[in-house]
Amino acid sequence: MRHIVKLVLVLAVLAAIGLVAFAFVGDLSPDRTQVIQPVDLDGS
Repeated sequence: MRHIVKLVLVLAVLAAIGLVAFAFVGDLSPDRTQVIQPVDLDGS
């Protein structure tokens, strides 16, 4: 039982380190560009 608790704690620490590293390094925001496209409306 002691080994399982130790394994879970190690995995939790590694997950926390990975989350912090991803927050600082992983920038997943898209590049913003302005798109202008005419729209034809065949209404009234």
